[in-house]
Amino acid sequence: MRTRFGLFLLAVIMLPQAADKASAQTPVDANWKETLLARLPLYGHRNWIVVADSAYPAQSRDGIETIVSNADQMEVLKQVLSVLDNSKHVTPIVYTDRELKFIEEKEAPGISAYREQLAGMLEKRTVHTLPHEQIISMLDQVSRTFRVLIVKTNLTIPYTSVFLQLDCAYWNADQERRLRATMAAHPQVKP
Repeated sequence: MRTRFGLFLLAVIMLPQAADKASAQTPVDANWKETLLARLPLYGHRNWIVVADSAYPAQSRDGIETIVSNADQMEVLKQVLSVLDNSKHVTPIVYTDRELKFIEEKEAPGISAYREQLAGMLEKRTVHTLPHEQIISMLDQVSRTFRVLIVKTNLTIPYTSVFLQLDCAYWNADQERRLRATMAAHPQVKP
């Protein structure tokens, strides 16, 4: 009898804490724009922002923050890209699901119009495509060290999430390669 009461008491004590933690990770109707603007100064290269469809799962890693925008995905993506384009410190590397190219209109009505709209929005950007599970695994791995912000939208078409890996806006891959080559050529230089 004591054991049952002890377990009951423990459950009563722990339940509010579990609810608080769940609501902190996935606030519904959160002002996603304010959250984005608050996080961006903290974020740098290796952080990610995901503009997700409505069925995107809530991942359990502590480094992944999920908010629900209840807004149109194209509107959210346009605003996120605009904020990133006006940032002095980060720039996005765009990923989409490979599956998106293969979904037929009869299977997901609206997919053709979505693909056209997305292509128009991303036309001046390099877009990398990978299988969905591979991108999810990348987020899982990166969130062990770096933060990921997921903004869920109200879009109900599969494989339409857009993944934005943040990169340094003022230092590019070519500059980094040249720096590493210079350092390798001068191993005797001490810090």
